Amino acid sequence: MTEHRRNGMALPTLRALAVALALVVAPASAFDRTLQTPLPVPPSGVIGMQDAYFAPEFWIARTPAADQVLMTPAAIQARNARLLQVDDSMHDLSALPATLDRARVAGWIEDLASPPSKPLWDETAKPVPKATLDAIVGNRAMGAIPASQPTRFGMAVQRTAMRAFPTELRVFNRQGETDIDRFQESALFPGDPVAIVHASRDAKWLFVVSERYAAWVAATAIAEGGRDAVLGYGARTPYRIVTGAKPHTVFTREEPRLSELQLDMGVRIPLANVALDKPVNGQHPYASWILDLPVRGSDGRLGFAPALLPRNADSAADYLPLTRANLIRQAFRFLGERYGWGHSYNGRDCSGFVSEVYRSMGVELPRNTSDQSVSPAFDRIHFETDTPRATRMAAVDALDVGDLIYIPGHVMMFAGRIDGMPWVIHDTNGGSFLGADGTLQPMQLNGVSLTPLVPLRFGKDHDYIDRITNIVRVARDKMKIIQ
Repeated sequence: MTEHRRNGMALPTLRALAVALALVVAPASAFDRTLQTPLPVPPSGVIGMQDAYFAPEFWIARTPAADQVLMTPAAIQARNARLLQVDDSMHDLSALPATLDRARVAGWIEDLASPPSKPLWDETAKPVPKATLDAIVGNRAMGAIPASQPTRFGMAVQRTAMRAFPTELRVFNRQGETDIDRFQESALFPGDPVAIVHASRDAKWLFVVSERYAAWVAATAIAEGGRDAVLGYGARTPYRIVTGAKPHTVFTREEPRLSELQLDMGVRIPLANVALDKPVNGQHPYASWILDLPVRGSDGRLGFAPALLPRNADSAADYLPLTRANLIRQAFRFLGERYGWGHSYNGRDCSGFVSEVYRSMGVELPRNTSDQSVSPAFDRIHFETDTPRATRMAAVDALDVGDLIYIPGHVMMFAGRIDGMPWVIHDTNGGSFLGADGTLQPMQLNGVSLTPLVPLRFGKDHDYIDRITNIVRVARDKMKIIQ
């Protein structure tokens, strides 16, 4: 997700990857010469692409030690816990005090977004009146935040947008732009726990704090419950992990709140403790998993009800092993999905994409690229703007499958190499390369895409390698390296 509210944040001092410290500037290698060979441009206009590359097994077959377990579940769990402790962008809900004071709540809301100070346009390309924006800002009801309030908890009962302000109005920086909604932030998924800390003036929105983000959500998407019920839901056993891109529960007339409910990749849902030989919502459950999903009562309170997830939908009894092969398979499940800034368009953006791939293996990441790329919980190489090109190329040559490559406002996952050329899979709303005549050729990818890394350009004079800020190796326990 492009950095749009943390610009200017100073990078913390972190220990770089041990391998990065050994990188040396070397003369041109066979690798360098291979990268200088122009790639063909097929009729699709996506440079270097061939139909065979769409298959994850093509890449897995080219990957050394594809099925090697890179981190054990215990190591992943320990690092997730450490992430909550050392990364300021994360929120440990279990550590919240019993009461919240006004300064803390107001700080969350004000840190999310400042009142708009520049012109904005709506989806019809009309300017948004200042009076409209003022009313939206006023709907935050900052003056109604009490001096002190009990900490309340809730749970998302459906996929729902997290917004910068309490409004559904989509706004854009440029007239005629309809993709990058500046009020869209992220999303919650069924079962996500939150702290409920404030309500909008019109009572249609709640400001909630989730583990990875704090923002406004529609009140109808949140059910309020007790602390133990909310925070304990994610620890209940047995459970299913959603491993598909976005499977759905079965249709049910009897329980419309859970009919064809979307469950995105990495969501963990406990199984319901009900009879296996009795109908669930009018249907025999033998061909499905019986999930125990959160529901919102007419009083807004949290409850749970069974729903069926077909056994032929992609799910697993536990998180997938963290292997190179699984990273490739999971990333390719999203290939072709439309880019969705802040999880809009029922999709995801670049940082959401890599987060959900890793989440299916139990690995938690911060929400935004600006936080992912510098998190002290992960192993990384940092590049200054004047880092020599040869040093950058040496780091690219050392990439391993699943490594995350950060440029300003964007993240890509390394997928493998073909004849020395590094390829990445990423969720992007752009993409361009230099044509044979030296002119910039836009690809207008606007979705989860597989591309060669080296030809991608930041304008005519700079490529993506020139702009790499960090390389993060998620599939490694940093503590084992720095001890």
